[in-house]
Amino acid sequence: MLTGKQRSYLKGIANNLNPIFQIGKNGITDNFIKQIDEALEAREIVKIKVLNNSFLDAKDVASELAEKTNAEFVQSIGNKFVLYRESRENKKILLP
Repeated sequence: MLTGKQRSYLKGIANNLNPIFQIGKNGITDNFIKQIDEALEAREIVKIKVLNNSFLDAKDVASELAEKTNAEFVQSIGNKFVLYRESRENKKILLP
C-alpha cells in the first residue's frame, strides 16, 4: 500500500511519461494483462490510455488491472491512468 507521500512522488514521475499502452474496444485480454505485467517488471511505472471507442471507464479498468497484476493504482486523469509495482530485479524507483 502506498502512502500519500509515495503516491505524490509517483505522480510527479508519471507526469513526464507518455502512455505506452492503449485499451480499445477489445477491452482487457489475457495477452494485454501479460504485457502490462512484463512492462511493470521492466519499468515499475506505466501510463495507460483508454481510447474513446472503448466504452470502459478508466478508473474501473485501472482497478481491475491493478488487481490482476498485483500493482498499485497511482492516479487517473481523464482517460489515462498510472500503475506502479516495485520490480523484483530491476529496481529503478526509490520511494520516499
